[in-house]
Amino acid sequence: MPGAVVLLAVLAGTLAGCGTPPELRQPATLPSIGTPGPTPSASAPPTGLATPPTPPVAGPPTTPASDLVAGPCTDGPSVDRVVALLRGPAGVLSRSVAVRAGEGPLCAGDWQYTVLRVTGHEELQVVTRGRPGDLELVTAGTDVCTIEVRVAGPPGIRALACDAVPGAIPGA
Repeated sequence: MPGAVVLLAVLAGTLAGCGTPPELRQPATLPSIGTPGPTPSASAPPTGLATPPTPPVAGPPTTPASDLVAGPCTDGPSVDRVVALLRGPAGVLSRSVAVRAGEGPLCAGDWQYTVLRVTGHEELQVVTRGRPGDLELVTAGTDVCTIEVRVAGPPGIRALACDAVPGAIPGA
């Protein structure tokens, strides 16, 4: 018990010196109100009145709104462009397999998420990034929640690739 009393005394002594923050203290003297005189102009601050500086407001780091939620791509790649990437340089799909659009492309920032229905196979999830003319495959498969998507992908894409329930409607 004596240790608790000593600890309480030390904490009380330490905290007692803090007091009221300067921006919340009343000024020691208030300017006197004199006889009416000329009205100060709107551009000049009244003399004798000091406004305490406004402390900066600290908040969470901002993320552009276009990164937070994935939505239909307005200027992103088409489904045909994603399929062409998968059939071409990426070599994920053969030219003989039939592919239909399932969902997307949905965009968040410069990343895209697309679900393709491949005849005779499970749905193929695809994560890409870049502009339609310079599209890069990030990953494709039945589970696209890779380390790259988790670390570098925008929140809207991570939500679809890593948090989505298969077969669920996004945002529902």
